[in-house]
Amino acid sequence: MRSLAISTRLGGFYFFYYAIVGTFMPFWSLYLEDQGFNYQEIGILSSIAIITRFFAPFIWGWIADKSGKRMLLVRIATWMEACIWFMLFIIPNSFQSVALLMLIFSFFQNAILAQFEGVTLFWLGDQREQLYGKVRKWGSVGFIVAVFGIGALLEIIPISMLPVLLLCIAFLAFIWSFSIKEPSAAPSSQKQLEPLWPVLKRPVVACFFLIEFILLFSHAPFYSFYSNYLSQAGFSTSIIGLLWSVGVIAEIIMFAYATFFLSRWSWRTLVMACLLLTGLRWIVVGLVPDSFIAQFFAQTIHAFSFGLFHVIAMRVIFQNFSLGQQGRGQAIYSTMWGMGVALGSILAGYYWDIFSGQTVFIWAGLSTLLGLLLVFGLPKQLQKQA
Repeated sequence: MRSLAISTRLGGFYFFYYAIVGTFMPFWSLYLEDQGFNYQEIGILSSIAIITRFFAPFIWGWIADKSGKRMLLVRIATWMEACIWFMLFIIPNSFQSVALLMLIFSFFQNAILAQFEGVTLFWLGDQREQLYGKVRKWGSVGFIVAVFGIGALLEIIPISMLPVLLLCIAFLAFIWSFSIKEPSAAPSSQKQLEPLWPVLKRPVVACFFLIEFILLFSHAPFYSFYSNYLSQAGFSTSIIGLLWSVGVIAEIIMFAYATFFLSRWSWRTLVMACLLLTGLRWIVVGLVPDSFIAQFFAQTIHAFSFGLFHVIAMRVIFQNFSLGQQGRGQAIYSTMWGMGVALGSILAGYYWDIFSGQTVFIWAGLSTLLGLLLVFGLPKQLQKQA
């Protein structure tokens, strides 16, 4: 019963956190376009929303490992996120003001997920292998509910109301965070932090984080421009929301059945599959933008592009970083995500009008092949859960 209560509270926070993501990610670029920004400006603003992942996760990870107060950091960051959406709604949306608010928003946003993943793994303890996917799937459910609900709502209300919707969901996440205490299994404040360099030099860790950078670099046009791309192809916001949700439903299924893959194939084999399937996904998106069936198929590959890769990432981090290093280990994972998407968003925004969205997506698909050069640093044999 105790594990059920903890799982419910953890799952509830994932639900609200990813409801914010499900409201922001598909519709933010449409909001910016509605506010009069061009594609190059949207690319820069989208990258700014991510760019603090270059340094913010290290700051938050260091504070978390040093203080041991991970949930306190999550609450502070969630409150600040709500304040940013309020400010975005009441001030004039010039490029400079939106850029500044996105910089502040992303700095605090980066305190939430990386540290909450650590909180979840600590709370689940020895049951993390069995329960992590079941808890984490509620984030995917929150994303789907937001995508469908907000997509339908934006057929009725103007998209200029998007910051208000984000404010409401962020405030609910802040309230819910008080139902979760600091994990008792996590290390308390540390006077002397364990060095990370010996861990980062391990081939499995170094190669995995570089592969993550390449994989997320290829995701940048999707995260920054996919909704605009579909809108130009003639899809409504409801259908755009539906297609986003397809990817997340595929992700939920993968979270439920990831152990089927992890118990049969090595990390090397599975990461190769993630890279190749992700490349196929972006090439399909680029080749047939106006085909609902093709886009639907491409979105199902999100099960591997994100779902399976993320489950592997959590295992890599928990097996290679000690308990006192978990905050910084999660921070590095978050940083590589941000660096890949930020660089890719800037390049995608710059070349979008020079070439076309179709060409950008095809290039994104081909870029995943670079990751195959690094998979040989991953375990050749089946890697068991610690």
